[in-house]
Amino acid sequence: MNADDFPTPDVAVESVEPDQLKARVDAGEDLTILDARMSSDYAEWRIDGDGVESINVPYFEFLEDEIDETVFDQLPEDEEIVALCAKGGASEYVAGRLIEAGYDVVHLEDGMNGWARIYEQVEVNDYDGAGTLYQYQRPSSGCLGYLLVEGDEAAVIDPLRAFTDRYLEDAEAFGADLLYAIDTHIHADHISGVRELHEFAGSSGAERTDGVRDLDDEGVEGVIPAAAVDRGVAYADDLTQAADGDEFAVGDATIETVSTPGHTTGMTSYLVDDSLLATGDGLFIESVARPDLEEGDDGAPDAARMLYESLQERVLTLPDETLVGGAHFSDAAVPADDGTYTAPIGDLKERMDALSMDEAEFVELILSDMPPRPANYESIIATNLGQQTVDDEKAFTLELGPNNCAASQESLAGD
Repeated sequence: MNADDFPTPDVAVESVEPDQLKARVDAGEDLTILDARMSSDYAEWRIDGDGVESINVPYFEFLEDEIDETVFDQLPEDEEIVALCAKGGASEYVAGRLIEAGYDVVHLEDGMNGWARIYEQVEVNDYDGAGTLYQYQRPSSGCLGYLLVEGDEAAVIDPLRAFTDRYLEDAEAFGADLLYAIDTHIHADHISGVRELHEFAGSSGAERTDGVRDLDDEGVEGVIPAAAVDRGVAYADDLTQAADGDEFAVGDATIETVSTPGHTTGMTSYLVDDSLLATGDGLFIESVARPDLEEGDDGAPDAARMLYESLQERVLTLPDETLVGGAHFSDAAVPADDGTYTAPIGDLKERMDALSMDEAEFVELILSDMPPRPANYESIIATNLGQQTVDDEKAFTLELGPNNCAASQESLAGD
């Protein structure tokens, strides 16, 4: 039976919305989650948290007339269970079977697909440049982005295609026009939203048709790193190409382009009004970039040396109070007091071993224990280069799962 084609249960099954479950996880509530997806999917990514006990029992275990007793042996008898699957159909059926057996079960509405649509906006309280800076957080994959609002102008860094409308809506809610959509590099774990934003409201000044807003004649200016173009960006001439040292004005704030190759040859950071360095995948608050996604294993050592030079000469030379905000976070990341995944450069110097090593040690470390490459990364890269076209549903499906863009977490001191 296809996991999308389950019959409606004979008993009423209550559901929990993804954002409601996220709030419970964030609160540290004790939760038992029954994940009914295939074991291979479960191994790649799942919902975790301090109070979460996660159990994987694939949905086909519940298709027999009599459920095997070994399934019941794994489940608590006196606690609520949250059942989930990929899209919500299988978990509703599983929940119904368990309710019939006397268990207290709800199911996650829209499953892990619904979980992947959670996208939270958190203000960066320690940002002290002009305007207000927000960090976008996608807990399902650890993707991060940034929205700078200064007066009636705004810019977004590392937007996701799945949330194109969200950036426009948020800018409008702050009374600002979204001027720029900026990418740090050719991403390997998600589909970029820069072209969508630019094409929706680029130089043509096309009006949106979804009722969100009518954009002015200038629209949103899509920006990609000039250093990334040689990878074969098919649409490069349609967008602005940011070279090292280029600046973009957002009200009284300035976003400065800082070349930081290593994770990719075109990897570029953006210094937001001398306060926060949006490092893309070059440096995270818990680790450093992996160097193998562009040139593969053979090119990884040279890329690692390039990354070392970028960190030592372009990033760590900034004032210690400069905040670092990457494009991702992992389970090892500890958020700041304001809930954002940001940290001062000085703090990272003190606690991240990789930042105080010599070049040889650094290269050896980050090549020693890299995680699996991101799911579908070759197709995602090809899409972000404009070398293949996918519709919105396919784009969303391609990027499901963990990002895996960081090197070994052993780069953290004490871990």
